[in-house]
Amino acid sequence: MLTHSVATTESNALLAQPPCLAPAADQFGTVMGLASLAATTFRYQKEEEIFGEDEPTDYVYQVVHGAVRTYKLLSDGRRQIGSFHLPGDIFGLEYGSHHRVTAEAICATEVRLIQRRGLENAAKVDVQVACALWNVTSGELRHAEDHMLLLGCKTAMERVAAFLLEMDRRLAAASMVALPMCRRDIGDYLGLTLETVSRALSMLSEKGVLDFSGARQIVIRKRQWLRDINA
Repeated sequence: MLTHSVATTESNALLAQPPCLAPAADQFGTVMGLASLAATTFRYQKEEEIFGEDEPTDYVYQVVHGAVRTYKLLSDGRRQIGSFHLPGDIFGLEYGSHHRVTAEAICATEVRLIQRRGLENAAKVDVQVACALWNVTSGELRHAEDHMLLLGCKTAMERVAAFLLEMDRRLAAASMVALPMCRRDIGDYLGLTLETVSRALSMLSEKGVLDFSGARQIVIRKRQWLRDINA
């Protein structure tokens, strides 16, 4: 939903790397450069919808600042979060002409986007663009496979441990993991209740595996313990 956000359009030639994106990891910028496409930047408030399920897949997005969750509502009203998209992550590149999930800003978030049609046209004539898109989609497929294994084969503690290791890899700065998502989000991502997530985090704190530096700020003390439980 683009109508409620302020946008600025950037030419590809003048497009600067967002300050929070490492150039080596900026696949989106690489694809745009290869395809000679322009990007548009939008800002969303906390809990604001970026696109909804069954809306046309007209754009491909990248998080510049903030965080995004993508999810499906199940027939019984439960919510299953499939991914958390953090600065540098690309999302919205789905199969088919309509989105199968809803995307929402978890906090105040800035994204940049390009038109999917232009990207697909460029991929048809430029093998480098096609290969870059393949790298993006294969990474998404790998994440989906890992998430399916997490939900289907691991205990509650193993799921929480795996989540902490994932966030440690993606978010850790100055030895601290600052989570943008709440515990209910974490539960909906791991297929657990809020109470189960809270209980697992408390147990890990009691074991000295982690410390809390704030409501959502975690310092991991024993990474190997988390790795061993997921081995």
